[in-house]
Amino acid sequence: MTNKVIGKALIVIGDATETVDTLYPYYRLQEAGIEPVVIAPEKRLYQMVMHEVRPGWTITREWEGYQLAADLAFSEVNPEDYLGILFSGGRAPEYIREDPDLIQLTQWFFERNKPIASVCHGVEIPARADCVKGRRMATVAKCQFDLEICGGIYVNEACVIDRNLVSGRTFHDNGHYVGPWIKMLEEEAKK
Repeated sequence: MTNKVIGKALIVIGDATETVDTLYPYYRLQEAGIEPVVIAPEKRLYQMVMHEVRPGWTITREWEGYQLAADLAFSEVNPEDYLGILFSGGRAPEYIREDPDLIQLTQWFFERNKPIASVCHGVEIPARADCVKGRRMATVAKCQFDLEICGGIYVNEACVIDRNLVSGRTFHDNGHYVGPWIKMLEEEAKK
């Protein structure tokens, strides 16, 4: 039995997107009857990674994860077709945050108070798009500076909800922040 599709939501990726940050919400959306649409700088296959600070390490260790194809390039997205957007983590946000089409999409969702989710390094995209001023957000601790220098408020919790924005620190928080974001998407679909 398949769920009736109630709408679509965007998942932003690039090379070195964190695997668990991306795939957990991807499949949760499907379970909720929301079609996940993966977007990236280009429509092609992307290499995801896995990140973790292992015992004895003081920095994040990275190794290859699965691959995921982008359904659309940022430039091909009509935001009016989507209920909301998720900014996945990993190293990708650092490299894609300067994309003018991605900045424009990000601003569109914030300006219209659509359901937005961010995890880990995903914060670097709305921060760069000048959308975090005065907003409370969770992110990985090493991105606290990125958030605060752009006017955001760092909160060290598994799920932070600030109006239409839901955020988590790392993939360890997936079970806390993804569900509230999906509930927002479901409400958006009823409008």
